Amino acid sequence: METIRETPWDKRNFNIDTYEILDYSEETLEKTDTLNGHFTIKVNPLENPELLLKHGFYYMDTLIEPVCQRKNLTIYQKNGTSISREYDWEQIAHIADEAFMHGRFHRDFHIPNHLADLRYANWVKDLQKQDNIFALKYNGQTVGFYGYVHDKVLLLGIKKDFRKLGLAKAFTSQGCLEQFNLGYDQLRTSISAANVASLNLFYALGFRLSDTVDVYHKLSGPGV
Repeated sequence: METIRETPWDKRNFNIDTYEILDYSEETLEKTDTLNGHFTIKVNPLENPELLLKHGFYYMDTLIEPVCQRKNLTIYQKNGTSISREYDWEQIAHIADEAFMHGRFHRDFHIPNHLADLRYANWVKDLQKQDNIFALKYNGQTVGFYGYVHDKVLLLGIKKDFRKLGLAKAFTSQGCLEQFNLGYDQLRTSISAANVASLNLFYALGFRLSDTVDVYHKLSGPGV
């Protein structure tokens, strides 16, 4: 069974080896002591973290994982809002550069902020290449994006000047509806426990708590 998986999508940003730990056991954690690189592991919050701390892991975040059944989705309307697959990629890329300032990699003291920014910008670019981006438009102007894969809502970014205008519920509910129309009966997402605004947003749309995980990081060897 694979217990340590390389994550090339992170390596390209940080220029060091990066890994995801798939098995919380002493044997697997001992292997991380023989490798250089950056590690991520997600564990049940009820797990005893003693082994993680023993092997140099540090707490990074708690992710809440809500789900929504199609029948429970609440649609919000706002004059002037629409979503589209037609957009200028440069506009989306510019919004992505400023949209993610509080992710777990931004809070990781081993990762410079500009590299954390690059990670999220490249993630949005990947979703665009897979045709998994909706542009969020307000009065015909692209002001944000909604990124997804299959039944999972992944990323939501709104241009700074258009935040706090009451647009997020309308945009996100429209994106969820389009995602449901692809044939899914349930959608899921993952939100940092520190991101109260997003938690309230998805709760208002009809998402309900399904699970939580704690995320730990570790850096071994040369830094980023």
